[in-house]
Amino acid sequence: MTSLFEPVLADLSERHRDEILAAFAAVENSPEPVPEAVATALRDATLRRSVEEMLNLIGRTLVRAGAGRWTSGYRDDIASQLTTGRLTGAQLTGQLTEGGGHALPVTDRAVLTLVLIHSVAIPRTEGTLTGDTWVEGTPTPVEELQRRTQLPRGELRQSLGRLRAAGLVRVVPARPRPGNGAQGTAYLPGPQFHRLTEAARRRLQEELILAAGPGTPLAAAIRRRRTHQSRTHQNGAPEKEHS
Repeated sequence: MTSLFEPVLADLSERHRDEILAAFAAVENSPEPVPEAVATALRDATLRRSVEEMLNLIGRTLVRAGAGRWTSGYRDDIASQLTTGRLTGAQLTGQLTEGGGHALPVTDRAVLTLVLIHSVAIPRTEGTLTGDTWVEGTPTPVEELQRRTQLPRGELRQSLGRLRAAGLVRVVPARPRPGNGAQGTAYLPGPQFHRLTEAARRRLQEELILAAGPGTPLAAAIRRRRTHQSRTHQNGAPEKEHS
């Protein structure tokens, strides 16, 4: 593997090589984004560019996950080759599942989609959640997930357990209901969603807005833009993705 990176590392000092390799290993293997404070090569723009070059050699890219924090994910062009381009493939398996291209079981994809819709997509269409992050939102209680699916309770919990082990969901306390002080279990998207590139977050956001609020003005705007892009592409002009 080191020989693959030799064009990037060849002219560097031993210290810089070690720092770059350490940062590369950290962003690839850490379940959470890596703070610049613990990886010298992520703090220095020149060294960080070398980390990016190494990642590019294996189809990956650096992803900024907030101020001073970094992780890695599949490059957009590689993700499109690994997947079908649909929500359950491109975003949830191509860029998030370890190894890329190994699709989640249908049950797990359905449960994960429910968590995304109720925790992020619906709050975003209602205007109670801003930005394009997929790791924050409104915690979805397990009881709500049970109401929205026909899966037996045991099968639902097994699916949530697999998704949690894969870093695709995380457990948080449910918000207490009026008149009930007890806190149950709720779910939010997991740390693997930090690995989505900006373009991938935007595509995922659009897909789930269309699923969660197909009749909203925002969904109508997405459909109009896609129709325009499709016609432009068919006419031979280069297609551009707008933010």
